[in-house]
Amino acid sequence: MNWEVIIKWLPRLTDGAILTLELVAFSVIAGLILALPIGIARASRHWYVRAIPFSYIFFFRGTPLLVQLFLVYYGAAQFDAVRQSPLWPYLRDPYWCAVLTMTMHTAAYIAEILRGAIQSVPPGEIEAARALGMSRAQSMLHIILPRAVRIGLPAYSNEVILMLKASALASTITLLELTGVARTMNARTYLPVEGFFTAGIYYLVITFVLINAFKLLERWLRVDACQGR
Repeated sequence: MNWEVIIKWLPRLTDGAILTLELVAFSVIAGLILALPIGIARASRHWYVRAIPFSYIFFFRGTPLLVQLFLVYYGAAQFDAVRQSPLWPYLRDPYWCAVLTMTMHTAAYIAEILRGAIQSVPPGEIEAARALGMSRAQSMLHIILPRAVRIGLPAYSNEVILMLKASALASTITLLELTGVARTMNARTYLPVEGFFTAGIYYLVITFVLINAFKLLERWLRVDACQGR
């Protein structure tokens, strides 16, 4: 193990880790916002309300993130309408392409987590809200969604960690996030073990911090294994 090379590349690896955290933070927060209406629509009793969200979720869960990333980064540029649109300065930037793709990808999974959580809310609580004269919208806002958040939080924490590991695919579109820097280090020094070993340590540390942060959040929200039963 060449520790001198590792120490030399530590600043660049740290910058790559910061970029990784940015990608994951943007995608999971924006994905959660996007997933809220999709998950609520998926939990609807009416098939025509569920149809479009189901198609969206089926596509993004049924195709690999790498394929989706290539479709956005390489495929969007093939259309004149896209190149002439106001969005083109963003869609030609690998950073925003990665954020957009990861957001849409994780939104599909979070929407399914939310749908399952909504359907796991005990019927007695919903009936109690109706008995108090709450409308469907009021019961959804004040009773169902807060309860669903507690039920779905452990699964959401898993999705955040999965997106952390999936962010490594952003290196395939020239982004120098953590894995991208490790690949560059490998190409320049011909020392693959040092680069990827250090990157792996960074991922482990970030994962450890995220796991404990979500544990504290679950404890604060009083989430337990019996939620939804």
